[in-house]
Amino acid sequence: MNKHTKLAFMVAPILAVVGFIAADYYEENEASANKIIQLVPEGHCDIANKNCVLISGEFKINVSDEAGVTEVNSTFPLDSATLFLVDKSDKMTPYPLGMKKSPYYWRSNTPLGNLVANKGDSYKLRLIAKIKGGQYIGEFYTQTVK
Repeated sequence: MNKHTKLAFMVAPILAVVGFIAADYYEENEASANKIIQLVPEGHCDIANKNCVLISGEFKINVSDEAGVTEVNSTFPLDSATLFLVDKSDKMTPYPLGMKKSPYYWRSNTPLGNLVANKGDSYKLRLIAKIKGGQYIGEFYTQTVK
């Protein structure tokens, strides 16, 4: 074996480790880049009966309301979440949600339960959930089915 082959065998493992580390840093940087992803309802959204799931790929968010407390839980930990109630004139009222126990569960007091209390009433909602620079945005209607 000549000296060039010996040198190649010594340098190759070092280059492989450095390449693996560089690829990991690149992927982490790409994951934290700002991006906007749309959430769509999975079927009919009935928040009062805890049957409202928004999805985007493997990411799912469940939105529910009980006794004036609107709760959001997700399949991945969130950095923040904000629910917007949108009236008939398209005026939004933001309700920042606070973390409950873990970054998978968020909640806030909202008048949503009173707005959709009657069967057949629908109300427009928007949700923004942030994860590592990515914003998951969904606009949907909730309607009570009893």
